[in-house]
Amino acid sequence: MAVATLISKPVSVSASLSSSMYQPLKKKPLPAGQPREWYVSHNRRLKAMRLAIALLDSGVYHPATADNRRIRATAESIGIHPPSDTTCRMVRALIRYGR
Repeated sequence: MAVATLISKPVSVSASLSSSMYQPLKKKPLPAGQPREWYVSHNRRLKAMRLAIALLDSGVYHPATADNRRIRATAESIGIHPPSDTTCRMVRALIRYGR
C-alpha cells in the first residue's frame, strides 16, 4: 500500500466548523447538598468566564481597558444581568492571567 493513499487531504478549519453544526452544550443541574456559598461562587465564576470570553472576542486584551462600565455594557449586549464589582474584578483577573 502506498503512503500517499494513507494521507488524507487537510480539511480547512472554516469548512469543519460551520455555524450550522455548532450546538451549545446542554446544561446539567448543579450537584445537590453543597453550601449556598459554593453555588454563589460557582455561578459567579461562570459569569466571569462568559464575560471574559465576550470581551476577548470584542478585542479587549488588557485588563486596564476593561473597566466596570465596559464589562457591564458587554453583559448587557450578550444578555446577562449586570455583574457586581467582585465579578468585574474576576473578569479582569481572567483577562490578565489568560495571557
